[in-house]
Amino acid sequence: MKWKGRRQSSNIEDRRGQGSSGKGIGGINPSLLGPLLRLLFSKVGLFIVGLFLVISLILGKNPLSLISNLLSGGSFQTESSVPYVSTAKDKELAEFSATVLADTEDVWNNLLDNYREPTLVLFTGSVSSSCGSASSATGPFYCPGDEKLYLDLSFFDDMERRLNAPGDFAQAYVIAHEVGHHIQKIMGITDKMNRLRGQVSQTEYNKYSVRLELQADFLAGVWAHHSQKTKSIILETGDLEEALNAANAIGDDRLQKESSGKVVPDSFTHGTSKQRMRWFKKGFDTGDLSQGDTFSATSL
Repeated sequence: MKWKGRRQSSNIEDRRGQGSSGKGIGGINPSLLGPLLRLLFSKVGLFIVGLFLVISLILGKNPLSLISNLLSGGSFQTESSVPYVSTAKDKELAEFSATVLADTEDVWNNLLDNYREPTLVLFTGSVSSSCGSASSATGPFYCPGDEKLYLDLSFFDDMERRLNAPGDFAQAYVIAHEVGHHIQKIMGITDKMNRLRGQVSQTEYNKYSVRLELQADFLAGVWAHHSQKTKSIILETGDLEEALNAANAIGDDRLQKESSGKVVPDSFTHGTSKQRMRWFKKGFDTGDLSQGDTFSATSL
């Protein structure tokens, strides 16, 4: 896949190394205010505060945070963190992701009127979104609440080592699939899905979820079709097979069989390997949005 030297999207939010803590720096629980005040105005308190001031200067900590932690029954601990350092490989993957996102912008701006470009959030370890907090183990995801895609670049390593799905076009498929969910948000499909929660059984909702995911696969294929047609990103021999292999690797049936040795169709939420490959290929072959109504399809 030839992608270097092409436009990179500016809709990138780099949070790598930041974590997902939602606590304010130096914040104090209001319920601890009384004990803190009583401690501060006692003779023993003056000694303790002086001690904590010395400790805080040494450790670079907020003394009030240390005191509130002690009062709340917490242990006296120091935080240890390793600053995020981007490697040459990380830098290339970030540039690659920004290039793929830019190409999805070009394609969907041409196909849809008033297209809203999503933001790609790069993170490491864990991240907070309008949909809640998530760890890297969750994998890439799209949050309709803030219309952002979330990606820990280490997932691409997992694709290669754990899922046996290597290749740059396989990685592009992952990003394009999440953009597909953004298209569904714009089209109002996501909101319809949300309204189904609590109205149908979990088994029935899972069936709708499968159709939602397969449609996102189809939309990823539509992007690839038009990108290839305009020569925006040039596919090389084996690239299409990489994407299909990735779709095959993350099918519910395959993942369940590998993890537990058995397959439970009623619990499927993304579709089988065969279904995921079929709908991506259909989008790639046709490039026709009208052929991607997975919700009305009698056969998936």
